[in-house]
Amino acid sequence: MGGVKEQTEQCLKNIKAILESIDVPFDDIVKINIFLKNLSDIEAVNEVYTTFFPDSAIARTVAYVPARTTVVASALPMDALVQIDAVVSHGDGTPPQAVEDRHGIVIRANNTENAPKSPLSTQTVAFSHYNHISAQLPVDPKTGNLVAGNAAEQTKQCLANIKAIVESVDHVMDDIVKVNIQLKNISDIAAVNDVYITFFNRDLPARTTVGVSAIPMDALVQIDAVVSNGEGTPPKL
Repeated sequence: MGGVKEQTEQCLKNIKAILESIDVPFDDIVKINIFLKNLSDIEAVNEVYTTFFPDSAIARTVAYVPARTTVVASALPMDALVQIDAVVSHGDGTPPQAVEDRHGIVIRANNTENAPKSPLSTQTVAFSHYNHISAQLPVDPKTGNLVAGNAAEQTKQCLANIKAIVESVDHVMDDIVKVNIQLKNISDIAAVNDVYITFFNRDLPARTTVGVSAIPMDALVQIDAVVSNGEGTPPKL
């Protein structure tokens, strides 16, 4: 019972209970996806969200928060106002991997000045052989404002932000293995595609494109990605 705050708290409590059942700390989450029925609820959701992240003293010391994507859905099961899923690091692997094999595999969070920053999410969180990239809006990192123009110009800015993040961790756009695109108007897909292909030199990554009822900042497009990380994430020496 209650509004979006109570429902957000319950979602996150459920996720925490699931993680505790497999002996995984809450701060081992590397990516969060939030699905909202009403974009206007985002501030209330964020208020609750910040009471769960960072969770541990270590995470608070380094101000660690996972990568994050927010999606505005037209409807959710059980007429809920919010739904949340998560990707979790699993350093000890799944049997038959030996527990000692986890040594040398760590979570690594990174932000760059060349892409928009947020106190609610880290631009890229690496674990094992993947980097999870937070959803990028068409925001100019220098001004913090939405870029002017149509879906093509906004797509270019989203992908430029992703490129800056990917390059900040010594990777290239062709290392991306999955892209998720949200469009306010699905009719913009052809214009988006024209820009999209100019950012890749080899075979394109796997992709999902969805039409949504709204996007934060009243943007026309929002994009997130998963990047291959073949060298893994060894500890810093």
